[in-house]
Amino acid sequence: MIPPMPHDLPEPRLKPNTEVVLQKRYLHKKADGSTETPRDLFWRVSSAIAAEEAKYERSPFTVDDLARRFYDLMTSWRFLPNSPTLMNAASELGQLSACFVLPVGDSIEEIFDAVKFAAMIHKSGGGTGFSFSRLRPKASRVGSTGGVASGPVSFLRIFNTATEQIKQGGTRRGANMGILRVDHPDIVEFIRAKEKEGEFNNFNLSVGLTEAFMQAVERDGNYDLTDPHTGQVTGSLRAREIFDLLVCRAWQTGDPGIVFLDRINRDNPTPAQGEIESTNPCGEQPLLPYEACNLGSVNLACFFVPGHEHDEDPAAAGIDWDGLKQVVHLAVRFLDNVIDASRFPLERIDETVRRNRKIGLGVMGFADLLFQLGIPYDSEAGIALAERIMGFINAEGHAASARLAEERGPFPAYAESVFPQRGEGPYRNATVTTIAPTGTLSIIGGCSSGVEPLFALCFTRNILDGERLVEVNPYFEAALKEAGLGTPELMEQVVEKGSIQSLDALPAAMRKVFVTAMDIDPVWHLRMQAAFQRHTDNAVSKTVNLPHSATEQDIHDIYWLAYKEGCKGVTVYRDGCKSLQVLATGEGQKKMDGEAPAPAEKPRLGVVRKRPDVVQGFTQKIQTGLGAMYLTVNEIDGKPFEVFATIGKSGRSITAKAEAIGRLVSLALRSGVEVRDIVAQIKGIGGEHPVFRGKGLLLSIPDAIAWVLERRYLKDEHLGSGVADIEEHRCPECDEPLVFQEGCLICPACGFSRCG
Repeated sequence: MIPPMPHDLPEPRLKPNTEVVLQKRYLHKKADGSTETPRDLFWRVSSAIAAEEAKYERSPFTVDDLARRFYDLMTSWRFLPNSPTLMNAASELGQLSACFVLPVGDSIEEIFDAVKFAAMIHKSGGGTGFSFSRLRPKASRVGSTGGVASGPVSFLRIFNTATEQIKQGGTRRGANMGILRVDHPDIVEFIRAKEKEGEFNNFNLSVGLTEAFMQAVERDGNYDLTDPHTGQVTGSLRAREIFDLLVCRAWQTGDPGIVFLDRINRDNPTPAQGEIESTNPCGEQPLLPYEACNLGSVNLACFFVPGHEHDEDPAAAGIDWDGLKQVVHLAVRFLDNVIDASRFPLERIDETVRRNRKIGLGVMGFADLLFQLGIPYDSEAGIALAERIMGFINAEGHAASARLAEERGPFPAYAESVFPQRGEGPYRNATVTTIAPTGTLSIIGGCSSGVEPLFALCFTRNILDGERLVEVNPYFEAALKEAGLGTPELMEQVVEKGSIQSLDALPAAMRKVFVTAMDIDPVWHLRMQAAFQRHTDNAVSKTVNLPHSATEQDIHDIYWLAYKEGCKGVTVYRDGCKSLQVLATGEGQKKMDGEAPAPAEKPRLGVVRKRPDVVQGFTQKIQTGLGAMYLTVNEIDGKPFEVFATIGKSGRSITAKAEAIGRLVSLALRSGVEVRDIVAQIKGIGGEHPVFRGKGLLLSIPDAIAWVLERRYLKDEHLGSGVADIEEHRCPECDEPLVFQEGCLICPACGFSRCG
């Protein structure tokens, strides 16, 4: 029961995007049919989490006092918990954690138990990680039936299909991580699992690399493949060939990523409970089977102290270290209380979580803090600040956990953990820090996401009646005003280019500080990830962004540097390698607005050509939001001549619409209209039931037809050499451009997100 709201509780100050996201995803319906306000939401959460304090007699806080402190903490945007806590606190569901890992055992019963448990977790708002490494390889004998095993990849498909049917928390599809050890006999099939577009669209995939494998890569030797069912060596592979295959697939599509399993287990605080086999969907939270973790993030942008930007050490005087310490201690108490307040979907998960009491305190707004301090992201000073600030948070987080252990007792598995041997603790929590994705949270908090650089300094948003509003990063805008350079003409150039690096009208010092993700050499992305990892208990969710022109050797070097620098995993994204492009600036925005590239000469249209008696073509099955559509395209001289679209049974309204669209497209083709012009007209038409295909969205039947025509006949025109030339897509909910960061596709405008 939520206590009465204090009459003097201030209204939170919301930015426009914050209000949109809260309305779409977080605000509850009240019993009287009205919708809670943002003030209601944050009071609901703060009071529900503070109520757990009553269990602890030695607490220095009263419940009422702590509820007010938690409310102020969140509505000042200095700290926000993960989305399930904001959504489900004080609700009937009551599931407040974001990250789960489930085991997949080597039997039909265990496999389908995992499918069922994952569905329960997705329904409650969590994401799941799985290791498929226990499953016997394809074609192995199954003793109970005398048949043969179908292998991990076939069962991965079952998990993917099940996930497709479950909406995660009513707001997004369930997200999964699928991991297979590099020494599993089916590893090559797993690495290639996403080669076919549309496969495993609800999964992020990662290969679990071992020290033995990496050493074999280094010496150019072979490594053994081991059947997990029998423990016997079944063969060997040349390590460099597998490493190169991983690099090639990452270059082509970004999948799969890599995780360093031995390194993760060296940092496992409770090894007596078994090995860590998997992580949560975005890779930042390694967990034991049946374990969960709740996360929260400190907004570093809130701790800048102005007036010290030009000091010899601006980070020392330009950051409110005392304020940051207070927030870290309060946030650790908040996250520990979340464990007590949460109701987990399985008793086994409840037991494991309460045994280890893992929490994951991370950061967001790091790029904004750098802007305020005048420190470039891609600089030694930026790396040093990352280590300094995360080292401080990690140390204070553990100090806060130790204080909670004095008040409440250590986590129950403390005695059998690694800490007594090291002379550390006691701690209340087995782990304290994690750098998690903060896509939606950073929109609510009005800051940059996680430890990522910005994707663009300016971007456009649709408002009413087709009008567009230019949104500018506030720190960049302030710097322009201070320099007297914030003219409308300049802002148009920034929007057009998405970067300021080629704008000579701006001072070199400004261009050096205000860099975006694609301005930064990939090595700096990796070095920044490693800097945060050195002071983080769990792992770091970050994407190493690469330009479209990046080579496989570039990715090879990034993977190897990640291994040498101590990262626990790495995700790369080569701009334009996925069918769902991520950045909307300049000419890319025009493409999204439906403006077709102007042909050199307008096609001359003639009479409708007659149909020959015999034509040849192909039929493609496409899954749309309204069912499977069969699209037949017949050709003459290798060019499309007519189109037939069939969906559902005859007599249905949707069947008639599909037929009508096919006839009109056919009429245009037979009249001499160019394919590119037809695609430009029907591509992007929205519908009520968009579906994902691979990394792309099919918005409607006409959009699906455009997709087929474009892929077959315009593939040479589909991708260009730079961001502005690459095909763009928009959010299916609000029609704004999507960005790819921290392993997920995220809409900066409304908070829509999808991982996998």
